[in-house]
Amino acid sequence: MISDPKALPYLHGGPLGRARFKVQPEDFVVEEILGFEPSGVGEHCLVWAEKRNLDSNAAAAQLADAVGIRRRLVSHCGLKDRHAVTRQWFSLHMPGQPSPEPAVLESEGLKVLQITRNTRKLRRGIHQGNRFTIRLREPEFDADSARRRWSDIAAKGVPNFFGAQRFGNDGQNLSKALAMFRGEFNPGDRLLRGLLISSARSYLFNTVVAGRMAAGTWDKPLAGEVFGFSDNGTILLPENQRGDEVARFEKGIVELTAPLWGEGDLQSVGEVRDFEQSVADRFPEITAGLKACGLRQERRVMRLRPLQPVMEVVADGDLSMRFDLPKGTYATAILRELAALDEAGHAEVDS
Repeated sequence: MISDPKALPYLHGGPLGRARFKVQPEDFVVEEILGFEPSGVGEHCLVWAEKRNLDSNAAAAQLADAVGIRRRLVSHCGLKDRHAVTRQWFSLHMPGQPSPEPAVLESEGLKVLQITRNTRKLRRGIHQGNRFTIRLREPEFDADSARRRWSDIAAKGVPNFFGAQRFGNDGQNLSKALAMFRGEFNPGDRLLRGLLISSARSYLFNTVVAGRMAAGTWDKPLAGEVFGFSDNGTILLPENQRGDEVARFEKGIVELTAPLWGEGDLQSVGEVRDFEQSVADRFPEITAGLKACGLRQERRVMRLRPLQPVMEVVADGDLSMRFDLPKGTYATAILRELAALDEAGHAEVDS
């Protein structure tokens, strides 16, 4: 199995060398892109907060405690890395109550940048994406090589793999998912159960993408493709396509997709369905387990392109990178094509 991300193929020839990652929280800065303007009125208090060495769930709990409401009344769009500086929105359901002052909400590791109101709560995954500012320290490769590789990444993108954080230490999440499907393990926790299901689903997706790369077809449309848009998750099923999808793919407007496994028939047809089914047939325990969980067939684009990518060489030869990514994708999918990361055991969270 290839749940170990080191076993996944590279598009650009592998990392140029090693570099230190997340030496300090400021080396990994993430800013949530909400994608809409809060209404300014409503029963939900929206808090734009900066967190340092604090994960999203812990921050939400601190905000709830600060205003004396139940923790389930605080929501956010996505999980952000703990070992980082992150800025994201939280919504506090406070009907009939005035918005608190920033000082009431602030605590160690949590600074309030803005408070407003909205008519609706924030829900998981409704944001548009995330903006990253990343520093790689002491790269063991020269700046010119880094610039050339970054140019290739910006032009061609990278495989949209789920990274190591999906699979846990040494891929244990996948092993636990299989044990759960067999009835040998009961996670006893809804959040853990969801993580294990996601690891199995992600593993199949990675395997299909790796297979298409090995076959030389990951960026060559075949008969029966399902195309998709990177920015909003919309897909174009074969029966709904207008005929110019290949040309739009070549312009980078749409991308090829691979399955997120679930109940029902694959949404691809023809040559693509045959290939995807051949991969799935190798893992009957996973496919049966995912169907039993009630998941439906979905799709995810196979290519990840950094938006507005910039790379600079800074003090002591360190590399500073800035780019935006759609929600639910991983900055480490970009970085792994540049450098082998020495990150002292810290794992990035998808957001």
